[in-house]
Amino acid sequence: MAARPRLFDEMRARMRRLGLSLRTEEAYVGWARRFILANGKRHPREMGVPEVEAFLTGLATHGQVAASTQNQALAALLFLYREVLGAELPWLDNIRRAKKPVRLPTVLTREEVAALLGQMSGVTWLMAGLLYGAGLRLMECVRLRVQDVDFVRREIMVRQGKGGKDRRTVLPALVADALRDQLAEARRLHGRDLDAGFGAVWLPHALDRKYPNAAQEWAWQYVFPASTRSFDPRSGVERRHHLDETVLQRAVKAAVRRAGIAKPATCHTLRHSFATHLLEAGQDIRTIQELLGHKDVATTQIYTHVLNRGGHGVLSPLDR
Repeated sequence: MAARPRLFDEMRARMRRLGLSLRTEEAYVGWARRFILANGKRHPREMGVPEVEAFLTGLATHGQVAASTQNQALAALLFLYREVLGAELPWLDNIRRAKKPVRLPTVLTREEVAALLGQMSGVTWLMAGLLYGAGLRLMECVRLRVQDVDFVRREIMVRQGKGGKDRRTVLPALVADALRDQLAEARRLHGRDLDAGFGAVWLPHALDRKYPNAAQEWAWQYVFPASTRSFDPRSGVERRHHLDETVLQRAVKAAVRRAGIAKPATCHTLRHSFATHLLEAGQDIRTIQELLGHKDVATTQIYTHVLNRGGHGVLSPLDR
């Protein structure tokens, strides 16, 4: 009789069947491990709502983690009980999620964006230009594929963005030439990989089994490939992945410091600035919602609060 798989192996296998990302897999397994260790290595089947609530409360009171972190831990435990252990217990629905505080996003002025980009060069300048000029999220930028860029229509197709949604956004004319140069360099790199017997890229949704040759096709290659090949942590296959996102994060952080910007600006700040500056220029909020890929226009409306004027200009009585 075959031995029963270990709990964490079962959890990983279930997430892979459901198509969850490697990041989600690592995060959920990590939280499940912390939950078990916090309760003396007891099996989750032997625990229930008191242990789950105590664990989440401990994160808030002793760990002082953010509400989003508490909610991620709860999501991991719900996945463990429902999807892995098959425990449809009524108490799972009664655990309340931590309430996230409403905070306005950090936004740079146009002058600050220019100063930041002025402190960058090369591929990180191009990527930061896409974050600001197209409103891309960090991972949407690093995961861009060759087929996602349309120079004729001046569009960028974002595939499988947040929430699994596809959308189109603008391709800034200012970065078009640099983007063509980047694609030319990526193609040379891809050619060298093919000559060395590699050149296959990771494909989503098991497309590599449906279309065996697609992984080596130019259209599927990453716009921003990594400088070296690496081994896939799941399959163990050696191939070239996209550029690590920390490269851009460090470059933006250094540029903010050199530009003397006294704001907690990050890569995502450029996306916030994209939306705010479009609103300032008079663009309608529904169009901005589509460009950002927001499910609800209420999410996009936060940028009207950043402007502090709603849809109309408000002049302080002191200025009168």
